[in-house]
Formats: sequence, structure tokens, C-alpha cells
Amino acid sequence: MLVDDQVLLRAGFRMVLGAQPDIEVVAEAGDGAAAVEAARTAEVDVVLMDVRMPVMDGVEATRLICAAGERPRVLILTTFDLDDYAFAALKAGASGFLLKDVPPSDLISAIHSVHSGDAVVAPSTTRRLLERFAVHLPSPGAAEPAALTGLTAREREVLVLVARGLSNTEIADRLVLAEATVKTHLGRVLAKLSLRDRAQVVVYAYESGLVTPHSAG
Repeated sequence: MLVDDQVLLRAGFRMVLGAQPDIEVVAEAGDGAAAVEAARTAEVDVVLMDVRMPVMDGVEATRLICAAGERPRVLILTTFDLDDYAFAALKAGASGFLLKDVPPSDLISAIHSVHSGDAVVAPSTTRRLLERFAVHLPSPGAAEPAALTGLTAREREVLVLVARGLSNTEIADRLVLAEATVKTHLGRVLAKLSLRDRAQVVVYAYESGLVTPHSAG
């Protein structure tokens, strides 16, 4: 589903996606409220969601859509300078964000990733986004959330490396583990912390002070 109040932008995305044999645009909406309603009735797997829209913004629409179930998953569309709403949208359950001028190949790749249950969280973009919110993040030495005490040492390592943008394969190499083992650890992290996917792992790690914008490289 394409959600944006700019008809021309939706048309551009529809043209790109319509050329793909395995992607079908089944719904469109020009505001968040219409998107929430459409998500209830259409068979939608992935939503491309703008944030600045009339009636209801993309953050609230994302929260309502994600609260209703595991599907559809939401990809936030942001402007080049990163919308102030993008961080809130990740907290609301979005599986990542894309720039509106994203190359078609990257757009298609992101949709496939989200559809398969992964998240689209580019480390460099995430750092820039979170640096804008650094004033709201915990200072070094702040008390950790109680939920972190339920993680094993290995699970904490996996959480931090995911937050730093490493893939499962890269984490497996770094920790000398099988990739399947990394997936198991990540699954336990998600379950113990009640997180939806890698995107929320990133947000949680920053908010809890485990990772800071300047230490994420």
C-alpha cells in the first residue's frame, strides 16, 4: 500500500513497483486515517508510509496499523534531511525508513527485506537520525532498564551489534558463532524485551544507553 498525500509521488512509486513481477500495489491512501482503514480491509503485506499528511499523520497511522497485528509491516518515507517524526515512527512499530529519493533498486530491496521479516535500518542514517535526538537519550552512566537484566551476556552482545547495524552474518563472524545461533539469540532478545524487529532493537539500544550515536560506528 502506498500512503502519501502527494498524488504524483504515489504515481511514481506505483510505476516503479508495478514493473516488478512479484510486487503488486493493492491499495493507496492520501492520509493516515484512510491508510488505517485500508489496512483493515485490503490484503497488504508492506506499507510505504509518508509522515507529514493531513487528517492523521504517518506516526499515528503506523502505531494503529502495527498495534493491530504482525502484518502489514510499515516502511516510513522521509525527506532528505530526515523528518523529526521518523524516530517516533520507529518507536511506533515501523520496520525502518527510506529517503523519498531512494533509487528504485533500493526501494525494491527494502520492500523485500521488510516482507521477509527483516528491518531496513541503515546504520549511518540511523546515527544521523538519533544524533538529532541525542538530547532526549540517556546520558552515559544512566541506570539501565530493568528488562536488560533478563538478558544473558551473549544476548546483550547481539543486541548491541544489531544496534550498530551489523547483519546476522557479520555478527556471526564477529562472535565466532553460527548464523543460526545468532538468529536464535536475536529471537530471544526480541521476546524478552517485547520488541517487534531489528528496527525496534536499534531504538531500544539507544534509548537504554547501551549504544550512543557517537559509539555506533
